Amino acid sequence: MTIDLLPDDVLLEIFVHVNIRDRDVMQNPWHVLVHVCQRWRYLVFASPCHLNLRLVYGGHQPISKMLDTWPVLPVILISSQEILPSGLPHPKSDQRRDNWVAALESEHHNRICEIYISNMANLRWERFAAAMRKPFPELTDLHVSVYGDVAPIFPDSFLGGSAPRLRTLKLRSIPFPSIPKLLLSAPGLVTLILWDIPDSGYISPDAMATALTVMTRLETLDLRFLSTRSRPDPASRPPPPPTRFVLPALTELMFQGVCEYLENLLARIDAPLLDYLLIIFFMDHNFRVPQLHRLIGHAEELKTLDRAEMLIFGDSIWLNLSPKTGAIDHRRPFELRIRCRELCWQLSSLAQVCSSSFPLTSTLEELKIEESSYLPSSHWEDDIEDTQWLELLDLFTALKDLYLTDEIAQRVCGALQRLSGERATEVLPALRNLFVRTLPLKSAQEAMMPFVAARQLSGHPMVVDRWFT
Repeated sequence: MTIDLLPDDVLLEIFVHVNIRDRDVMQNPWHVLVHVCQRWRYLVFASPCHLNLRLVYGGHQPISKMLDTWPVLPVILISSQEILPSGLPHPKSDQRRDNWVAALESEHHNRICEIYISNMANLRWERFAAAMRKPFPELTDLHVSVYGDVAPIFPDSFLGGSAPRLRTLKLRSIPFPSIPKLLLSAPGLVTLILWDIPDSGYISPDAMATALTVMTRLETLDLRFLSTRSRPDPASRPPPPPTRFVLPALTELMFQGVCEYLENLLARIDAPLLDYLLIIFFMDHNFRVPQLHRLIGHAEELKTLDRAEMLIFGDSIWLNLSPKTGAIDHRRPFELRIRCRELCWQLSSLAQVCSSSFPLTSTLEELKIEESSYLPSSHWEDDIEDTQWLELLDLFTALKDLYLTDEIAQRVCGALQRLSGERATEVLPALRNLFVRTLPLKSAQEAMMPFVAARQLSGHPMVVDRWFT
């Protein structure tokens, strides 16, 4: 049978599965199909919804000229800075961006369903912001980022103050302090990403939590502030409500800022289906986050994590948690990062967060501690007391296997070998194996002999072995 003999409904499903529905928005793949023959052209244009037909416009010509060529279909606007191999902007980029902004200003704006702007210069920002003050009734996806100086603040009239069909909103480096008002008009939002929120775009945790109460379909929430000035004002902070609002669809939560902000936000919401959590804290002197403890404790998917990786960098310390079993993924279900430089602050900050917020450290069975290959040797010159390593390790009461790299092993082993008697079993009571990488194994075994002997006498035997990677 040749393809010409296939019924229309079968041929239509073939079109769907040849990546018509899910192809990159930068393409117009159906253009090829409508030029094959009259039958295919008729079939494609007779099923615009089924095939999810869109017109992709990048500003190469006036939008009216493009629209005159095709049937009435939703429009995707894409604008990006084109760079030549020399590193200079493409000479036609300015004209394309002018055409692109003109499309927003035109009578065709009510057909625009998706908008993608990357690295818009401030030179066109005011014209763009003015064009976006009216309603865009078909808009479902909006992605905007700027570069250069901080952009002017988005007005309350952005999108006419209403976005009933919006499903995805991603803003980067854009101050929009009144965004909670817009979010209250977007109950169908599935993805909300606000990156590099400048100080002029500060949003209070109470206002953000109030906006979240309408988002029963929200699956991804990503809030990232630029600086520690995102700290809430205690004088204007309302008390948390007696009951928390449940985000029934939220599975991914990402946050960068001060711990106090996250605590205020989490005091107002709950997310029982959460299966991915990324927290980036700026340096603080008081890491008390019991609301994070509660959030993790209510998320069933996060209770299965029993393996951890601790990574030490020159400007931060990371703790990644994952299950021992399951699919291999580049992304860990739980990632905690604390941005600070001195090793002593890295260890003490991580110990504070873990002791006040983690119901997980008592269930972890495997821990690997490594340092970045780019970490300067001066990082180890800090005057770190043994107690700092012990205070951190003391939290991992279920740990069976501990993996250490050379530099870290010298310090951890030095701290552990001084323990004797009952204290030798109080720290890491379940430890069975200590694996060391690159350090001469005999030296590590000799250094740990007092600790190993004390464990043996107390009925908690353990061995020191080489870490093969």
